[in-house]
Amino acid sequence: MTAPKHEDGSPLGLASSNSSGVDVENADTEPQFEVQPNGDYGWVCVACCATINAHTWGLNSSYGVFLAHYLSTNVFPEATRLHFAFVGGLSISQALLVSPIATTTTRLFGTRITLLIGVFFQTISLIGASFTQEIWQLFLTQGVCFGWGMGFLFVGSVGIVPQWFTTRRSLANGIATAGSGIGGLIYSLATNAMIRSIGLAWAFRVLGIVSCLVNFVCSVFMKDRNKQLGSSQLALDHSLLRKPEYYLLLGFGFFSMLGYIVLLFSLPNYAESVGLTAKQGSVVGAVLNLGQAMGRPPIGYFSDSIGRINMAACMTFLAGLLSVVFWIFAKSYGAIVVFSLLVGTVAGTFWATIAPVTAEVVHLRGIPAALSILWVWLVIPTTFSEAIALEITASQNGEYLGAQLFTAFSYFVAALCVWLLRAWKLGEVERIAMVTGEKPEEVNATTSPTLDELGARTTKAQTAFVKRMLCWKKI
Repeated sequence: MTAPKHEDGSPLGLASSNSSGVDVENADTEPQFEVQPNGDYGWVCVACCATINAHTWGLNSSYGVFLAHYLSTNVFPEATRLHFAFVGGLSISQALLVSPIATTTTRLFGTRITLLIGVFFQTISLIGASFTQEIWQLFLTQGVCFGWGMGFLFVGSVGIVPQWFTTRRSLANGIATAGSGIGGLIYSLATNAMIRSIGLAWAFRVLGIVSCLVNFVCSVFMKDRNKQLGSSQLALDHSLLRKPEYYLLLGFGFFSMLGYIVLLFSLPNYAESVGLTAKQGSVVGAVLNLGQAMGRPPIGYFSDSIGRINMAACMTFLAGLLSVVFWIFAKSYGAIVVFSLLVGTVAGTFWATIAPVTAEVVHLRGIPAALSILWVWLVIPTTFSEAIALEITASQNGEYLGAQLFTAFSYFVAALCVWLLRAWKLGEVERIAMVTGEKPEEVNATTSPTLDELGARTTKAQTAFVKRMLCWKKI
């Protein structure tokens, strides 16, 4: 996956220090410290973070190739389509579920130790998977253990990049999150080639050795600024569950993941279901990841000028639209490749926008707690999404129409959640402007005092909610 990015982040960070790479403008409320706008050593951290993303989320994206191989062979005779779907879902859900533990190790032992723990788990998961003979062993290795490794690596790295940047924070975060797409492109092609040439077991071993060496080097060179910034390590804040707008944010994540996981894991198998070869299926998965690498930096960059919530809503809706008007009719190799490239640019919008959108909802100080709850919540859709899609496909004798509609409408509901959130945010900006005497366009939505801080919780917005749903403003 993708990861998600930031999308992002995720895609973006789990509940880590400095709130997972939030893309916000430099503000007076941020701690004052000397840092060069161009990042200095921060560019080294960007390269390391992008590389880690490539060898975690990007490597995990190649599970679509593994899935197609499992379904077309009898490597695990007792396993069903549902079993294989859960293996892929577990790898992502466990990465999210382990985030509070990874946050704790970062607080107690530091970023580098957290990263090295991730390297250890991911390496033994891939090496262990090479010796599996039963499906339950694959659950524990390629599913659970790989997810733990990916989670520790992601939590430890994702919050570092924003600490080194001010004016180029969006650009740096976009480059870092694009690493998952580039990694997915490379690993999708390499995995299929290795399975065909050296077999499944040795493919796992090569992937384990390569990812171990690369992630270890990146872990050594990563350098955080937690002490200089006094980064918060908050994990949970139950008061967020009393805010209706936060449930819209949870809805955005839940339904985005239902659609995203299906696209990420099913496209290679879909290609084979319409008569293409395994090699062509791996290319389809690789092109999807190429689209993610191409799409995430522009989404992160232009969200500052268009509006972060606007960008999240529009790109999420576009992912659903492409799924329903293009994927359903894509039957030839060329059409599927074009669809994969186009939908890849917007499929991971969640990962590229979630951190800045969360900042709009809970402000800067509430981001760690808000994301921590969100990651745990996303364990549900990431675990069951692919299983649901494959069960729908099986019930239709291998036809993907039901899974395609499921994907499209999941994205549509996610976009609706963001659009409702946008209307709420416009109202909050209006209320803050009424109290402070500013014009709405002058209110900084992420750094201005909250209504609670202004003592104006009962202030009503001037514009009706329905009108805010229909009007276009930067937000």
